[in-house]
Amino acid sequence: MGEKEIRAIQADLRRLQATDGNVSLSYIAGVLRGSGARVDYDDRYLDPLMEEPYASRLDGALRFRDFASAEESLRRLDAAYREYREASDRVGTSLVRSLVLKGKQRAESLGANPRVNPQKRREKQEIALWFHVWLETPDLFFDWLELRKQSEEFQRQFLNHHGRLSSSPTDDA
Repeated sequence: MGEKEIRAIQADLRRLQATDGNVSLSYIAGVLRGSGARVDYDDRYLDPLMEEPYASRLDGALRFRDFASAEESLRRLDAAYREYREASDRVGTSLVRSLVLKGKQRAESLGANPRVNPQKRREKQEIALWFHVWLETPDLFFDWLELRKQSEEFQRQFLNHHGRLSSSPTDDA
């Protein structure tokens, strides 16, 4: 099922007044995929289609609600990437890179959205930078991340006067 069919479903939902008209193509494609339908539609909000054994390993691995979940997610994805790379599994390494790229795109989108709290936007922009650096230099990323978190710029922007990460309204990224 491609974009044409997904747009037809979106039009049907609007015509039937089953929604307020704001159901995105991404949402429809995600629901269809979740029900087992084969969907040929890609955008920044959908995770790549994964079959086993990748799905059980990587499903839900991409999280970046805050810095801690982003770092945990990158550690989990990095471990999978290294295992796939060691086994010369091109499908696995490609899926991991696709997930990290999706995370970068989503974080960039949230970081540019004026409806998102300004502090949360800055956090998402920083997390997008993390994903970008991992994509460019996965072997050096965690060394870079430790240095980045110790940098004056990071601490000035994201640490409160108690030396803890500032809290801002959460979202479900």
